[in-house]
Amino acid sequence: MLENLLIVSTQVIILFILIAIGVICGKTNLLNENGAKHLTDIVLYLATPCIMIKSFQEVQFTQELFYNLLITALCSFLVMFLSIILCRIVFRDKNENRRKVLQFATIFSNCGFMSLPLQNAVLGSKGVFYGSVFVAIFNIFVWSYGLIDMSGDKKYFTPKKLIVNPGILGVIIAALLFFLKIKLPLMIIEPINYLAALNTPVPMLVIGYYLSKTDFKKAFSDFGVYISLGLKLIIIPVASLFAMAVFGVKGEVLTACTIAAAAPAAATTTMFSTKFSRDTDLSVGIVSTTSLVSIITMPVIIAIAQTIA
Repeated sequence: MLENLLIVSTQVIILFILIAIGVICGKTNLLNENGAKHLTDIVLYLATPCIMIKSFQEVQFTQELFYNLLITALCSFLVMFLSIILCRIVFRDKNENRRKVLQFATIFSNCGFMSLPLQNAVLGSKGVFYGSVFVAIFNIFVWSYGLIDMSGDKKYFTPKKLIVNPGILGVIIAALLFFLKIKLPLMIIEPINYLAALNTPVPMLVIGYYLSKTDFKKAFSDFGVYISLGLKLIIIPVASLFAMAVFGVKGEVLTACTIAAAAPAAATTTMFSTKFSRDTDLSVGIVSTTSLVSIITMPVIIAIAQTIA
């Protein structure tokens, strides 16, 4: 376990060095709010779909891989359902704006920005392959349950918004190529590979930028942040890990899903909070503090997963 812990810790520290550079960029105004939003769009609409296509192109279709894909999808649903039920039980704040943010931030992890680079570093292309499936399930929940719950109105949910989401579109394209056994020619796959390479450094810079603007004194003085942090970074990933292990999930699938479950709160929390006039300061505080503390919790939980796997 110690060896696994050191390997994962090294990878997490590498990511946090990139985040630290983002903090410096934010503090020196080399990166501003507008630039961070544009970088987020580049990752969301270009880098993330490309890394999904790249990962699916790097693996050969086999019955075992298809079976593991289905298991990953089921595990992803399990993690999401477990998170939703737990958060609805725990968070009873009478202030609706706070309650909505606390629930959303604790349910939805940064499984795209934070997990895919780590899954790639720890498990390689298969890790990203399984991680992409988790991201697809995550997006289904975000743009259905998450959107309706945060907005408080079902009118914001439409099947079109669900289908055209880049996270889902990327998986659909990648899966079609995978199942049809189509290998893209070099002149197409190479630009995809270059864009996919942005999925590690750019999100880390963006996270660093938002950390540079966070009032940690205020964030750490909010008791709700501590509850969300404990659930998001410890209770939910550990419970998910052992639930999957009980059902016989092993190997790379177990590790990949655990990495996704152990990731800090999704940056989408702040985006939705701003859009629907919820407690934006609280959302920034949770996203930032969980991102910071995850440097300690993620290596330990992932190492446990690798030991069990």
